[in-house]
Amino acid sequence: MASISTSTLLKQLRLQIIAAQYKAENHFGGQSAEVLSYTSQPGTWSALQCLEHLNTYGRFYLPALDKAITAAERNGSQPLETFKSGWLGAWFTKQMQPTPEGKLRSRMKSPKGHLPSVQPDVASVLNEFILQQETMEALMDRAAKINLQKAKVATSLSSLIKLSVGDTFGFMTAHINRHVLQAENMIRRYPKQVGKAV
Repeated sequence: MASISTSTLLKQLRLQIIAAQYKAENHFGGQSAEVLSYTSQPGTWSALQCLEHLNTYGRFYLPALDKAITAAERNGSQPLETFKSGWLGAWFTKQMQPTPEGKLRSRMKSPKGHLPSVQPDVASVLNEFILQQETMEALMDRAAKINLQKAKVATSLSSLIKLSVGDTFGFMTAHINRHVLQAENMIRRYPKQVGKAV
């Protein structure tokens, strides 16, 4: 995995998080509960369930990132000019990140603890998602002042599997991009004639 300027990496990730927040506020937030809860076939997630799924990850990783960054700050950690992903972090990120053509790379089965509820509440899901993006931005600002490679975060898969703070940000952002795209695709599939008189 090639090295990248630390400041460039954080800037790129931050812009993606801002974009996700904008979509939640101005695109998803402008849809009816019926549209957000629509699924095209059994076994698929609605747009709202995609966001709720992301919220479950945020509940785990945002406090974990805060803890890792706080520990690094207390230890006097200093930033490096460049960042290089570990092989596992790079793999996780690549698997999650949609292609440049806007396609999902592969189907994945979500861990049991991250499955969304059948009918999430629209307002609470959207509000939490937006708040989580704001929190992620704030954490990235703090992370700019520490060593992104040295500070580690345990994954939700196992406390024994750890990623660097930089790779955790990369994985989280790619995961958000994946499911925001999935949510947008489901909204596009909503049949416009539903509810109209024939």
